[in-house]
Amino acid sequence: MTLPGTGADRTFQVDLRGLVDLLSHHLYSSPRVYLRELLQNAVDALTARHTLEPGAPAGSFGIRLYADGTLVRVEDDGVGLTEADVHTFLATIGRSSKRAEKIAEQRGDFIGQFGIGLLSCFLVADEIHVLSRSARTPDAPAVEWRGRGDGSYTVRSLPASARPRPGTTVTLTPRADAGEWTRPAQVHALARHFGSLLRHPVTFSDTTGGGAGAPVNPEAAPWERTYPTPGARSRALAAYGEEVFGFAPLDTIELDLPAVGLRGIACVLPEAVPAGRRHGHRVHVKGMLLSEQAGEILPEWAFFVRCVVDAESLRPTASRESLYEDDTLAAVRDALAERLRAWIARAAAGDPELLGRFLQVHHLAVKSLAVHDDEILRMLLPWLPFETTDGHCTLDEFSRTHRTVLVTASVEEFRQVAAIASAAGLGVVNGGYTYDRQLVHRLPEIRPEVAVADLDPATLTAHLDPVDRETELAAAAYLALARDALAVFDCDVALRAFQPASAPALLVDSREARHERTRSQLAREQEGGVWGDILGALRQEAPRAQLILNQLNPLVRTAVAIDEPELARTSAEALYGQAALLSRRPLRPAESSLINRSFLDLLAHALRKDS
Repeated sequence: MTLPGTGADRTFQVDLRGLVDLLSHHLYSSPRVYLRELLQNAVDALTARHTLEPGAPAGSFGIRLYADGTLVRVEDDGVGLTEADVHTFLATIGRSSKRAEKIAEQRGDFIGQFGIGLLSCFLVADEIHVLSRSARTPDAPAVEWRGRGDGSYTVRSLPASARPRPGTTVTLTPRADAGEWTRPAQVHALARHFGSLLRHPVTFSDTTGGGAGAPVNPEAAPWERTYPTPGARSRALAAYGEEVFGFAPLDTIELDLPAVGLRGIACVLPEAVPAGRRHGHRVHVKGMLLSEQAGEILPEWAFFVRCVVDAESLRPTASRESLYEDDTLAAVRDALAERLRAWIARAAAGDPELLGRFLQVHHLAVKSLAVHDDEILRMLLPWLPFETTDGHCTLDEFSRTHRTVLVTASVEEFRQVAAIASAAGLGVVNGGYTYDRQLVHRLPEIRPEVAVADLDPATLTAHLDPVDRETELAAAAYLALARDALAVFDCDVALRAFQPASAPALLVDSREARHERTRSQLAREQEGGVWGDILGALRQEAPRAQLILNQLNPLVRTAVAIDEPELARTSAEALYGQAALLSRRPLRPAESSLINRSFLDLLAHALRKDS
């Protein structure tokens, strides 16, 4: 049985106020977009007019903006609308004239294709007044459409004299709460913001009495202009970049992709930024500003530039505030990445001074790129700065002196060994910073004559001179007491001779060894059980730290001769504490306590001796 009324078609009822609220909170980022949408509709109307009249002189059709505090008006010389168009396109939400069959083949020339832009005007006004006259029919009458925020509208035909020339005029009467976006100065600023690169002439006036207004876009985009010299062009592009982004760029990179009609510039930042931070880029589509935060236009590794581009073939999303992720955008992103690589290559080949300034600021960005990009690796690895036992220098400079390059696994390991390794003639690079260890290990790909190896304690201690047998025997009692005092830290004690003589002791202790000893400590705290047996086995293999005392240091020679057991233990603890501090690694609570206790004990001993 079929229920009465079932199967019949129904039409959705649209709550226009609810739809406008949805747009304002979820589609558009700010009410200010109303002016962009009005400009966009005007530009698309002009594009359609030029399609109808391709022989019209350039600049013969334009857009005029008026705002006097009581109304906002946008007037264009575009293709205009007939009464049928008004019913079809203005009274049907989601319908766009850019989708009409006669224009479908040219709709790639239009900015907007979604047919909801006019609704954005309800963000600042309760009524929209449209007066239009079609250019398709010479004797077409004018048509008036009034739409209200409650969803109602009226349409009427008017004599042609009501609109003597083809085109469209949209007038808004702002609500009281929309003054922030509809004041004359703000309308002018928004027009400049969104339309400074539009190809059609746009003017603004703060009166509605007619007359010529001030140009909103008096000049073409800087990359479209001609200049007397390459230097003048470079300075003009840099000045534009500073005007747009607020910083003087280290250099500007011209971007030109004819296949998608994209032109613009990338401005190299003069200051370093954290790796991975993605900057917003200014993207215009057919001259209209689409977004100031379009991070998707460049790959993630390109965080050392900010770019401003104007494109013909990129697709905006429905809000027209970001780019639609499709194959075209992916291809553009890859092509722009190649332009940035080419700029780096040119600097490396022909402008070492610029390359040096760039790497001084953005070496981390380039390192992150070189890890995954073999071309950049081959090109720039020898130029990149690293922290080494010879100071901060490039790998090219460092490998000329050291045919065997040792690299540490962490910053603290480098700090532990740097002075001693340098005195021993070892070439050590700090591999503890992001990307550095990976890159140093790839140096033989560029310099086959250079060998790279990880630095381990055995490599370092092998370059420390042993002391003679008599000295070793004389210090045996002290070394035994020192080992006993430092057993709680799983630390062995040895006596060697090494430069610089000013260094009393060297603590050789890797992060991995400390982690292993932590697991061993857990095993000691377990009482039986399978887990205790497993961790106990780990403890047997846990590497120990090593405190290496320097026989060449006068303080050490005095300490090993101490015959008072408690003072000997205290001096060993103090030497361990001083070596741990010099390593600049985080101290464990027990080590901090030892440093304080040994200092106070030595101070007390000195005071007793003086008294």
